[in-house]
Amino acid sequence: MTKLEFLREWYRRVWVEADPTAIDAFFAPRAGADGLMPDGQVSAEDFRALVPALLSLVRNLRIDIDRSVETGDWLWAQITVHATHAQGVEPIRASGQIMMKIEGDKIVEAYNAFVFITFFEQARLLPQDSFLLLLSGETLG
Repeated sequence: MTKLEFLREWYRRVWVEADPTAIDAFFAPRAGADGLMPDGQVSAEDFRALVPALLSLVRNLRIDIDRSVETGDWLWAQITVHATHAQGVEPIRASGQIMMKIEGDKIVEAYNAFVFITFFEQARLLPQDSFLLLLSGETLG
């Protein structure tokens, strides 16, 4: 299996099928993912809480891998998340990037950059144009 196929399987099983048991099949025991939470790495145990929390906000999830580069043990991918609002028909579309090191059949390191502001605006949890409001000095909340 190529690293790109591995990533597609991760997204399919863990995110699209919402299978928490699949997390351990992909994640090395001491591995962590940076960039998803402001206070540090997300462990396999953290993913078991994070995945259902985010999935409760959407339905009809699809994750497209728009571009990717494999080199040695490393994979970089640019992704687009497509979904529908969990309580409506509004589309949700957000983008991100992931860089991960895969040894054997496990993720041993992962670095994420995801546009959460866009995601949460479309999920109706932040006001539209939050980024522009914040740039103008507005506070939210």
